[in-house]
Amino acid sequence: MRPVALFVGVVTVTAASLPPGGAPRDALPLVVPESVGMSTARLRDIDRALLEGLAAGGYPGIVAVVGRREGVVWRRGFGRTTWSMLSPPVTPLETVYDVASLTKVAATTMAAMILWDEGRLHLEAPVSRYLPAFRGEGRDRVIVEHLLTHRSGLPAAPALGGASTPETARRALLTTPVTREPGARGTYSDAGPAILALVVEAIAREPLDRFVARRVFRPLGMRHTAFRPSEALADRIAPTSLTLPPGVVHDGNARRLGGVAGHAGLFSTGDDLARLALALLNGGAAGGVRIVSDSAVDRFARRSAGWRALGWDTCAGGASCGQRMGPRAFGHTGFTGTSMWIDPERELFVIVLTNQVLPREPAAPIAILADVRADVADIAVRAMDPGDDRPLVLRADRQIGWKE
Repeated sequence: MRPVALFVGVVTVTAASLPPGGAPRDALPLVVPESVGMSTARLRDIDRALLEGLAAGGYPGIVAVVGRREGVVWRRGFGRTTWSMLSPPVTPLETVYDVASLTKVAATTMAAMILWDEGRLHLEAPVSRYLPAFRGEGRDRVIVEHLLTHRSGLPAAPALGGASTPETARRALLTTPVTREPGARGTYSDAGPAILALVVEAIAREPLDRFVARRVFRPLGMRHTAFRPSEALADRIAPTSLTLPPGVVHDGNARRLGGVAGHAGLFSTGDDLARLALALLNGGAAGGVRIVSDSAVDRFARRSAGWRALGWDTCAGGASCGQRMGPRAFGHTGFTGTSMWIDPERELFVIVLTNQVLPREPAAPIAILADVRADVADIAVRAMDPGDDRPLVLRADRQIGWKE
């Protein structure tokens, strides 16, 4: 196989590009699409969707990684880390993104899965069992499962604006008012995962960032995934602000909590998140390392309240998971322009990362990224079914709402 010609901003890995003897033992597994029942010709439509969105100004750069349980079949990086042509090109391997609310699943939910697996976290237990300060004014009726399914009755965001230190922010978090009866209905909330992170820390007796680094990221070889990334990575971080230094989280409440929070604060790369997706597709294990049991993956990825699983969203058809993933698919998005979807029925995962929120004038319509993410998911599923002759008209071709 001949290597594909490259141009700036694109990363393509072929069998011919691997070192003699194959990839290193701990390398991210790469597989030829046809070897796992996918069509290379159809996967090429991913590039078209990504480039259409880039040309329309929807994002300064974009990374997409698609794989099956055996390994990655398609990974691309187009564009640059900022709107300037002088900034570095993005790559799935090296470009570090503020993944925003993907923190809820890649860090906080993974930590909860591990502790549940070990019998140390009980979903039916009141949160106050682990956090005695979380009492009064209806908080006693909030159980752990409510935090995971966004049915705690807590508001969409905690009021931490008056906190002057991470310690005062944490105390304020524990006094967040319950605004409706816990368990009655769902309201997407940053407060729930932020409080769940404190539950994790109380049980594990160590900070959330250290726990997930020790139990998830290092075992899976996710070397570029961390809260508060080091200054050595500054040149590789795709910024989300014109004023914040590289590596400082975009979310204001996560900053008030010191950069380590249950709802936001994690930074990662496309390749690193692919390692996590592969572990989840393989029942909690990858590369000879098991981080959770298959029963834990099944329990947390299964719909529990409406279309929500425990910590995870599930695919209701449309939005960032497209129209072709099944109802068992689980995933999440991030405000900065990130998404990860895992379809266990099809043994498929799709990751898309951007820093779409980086300001520019005029601002790009969010419809561009929304359409491209859905296109990538639909293309990946269609590439698995050679008998599917239905015409695929990309949203990126129609560009509805792209000119606003």
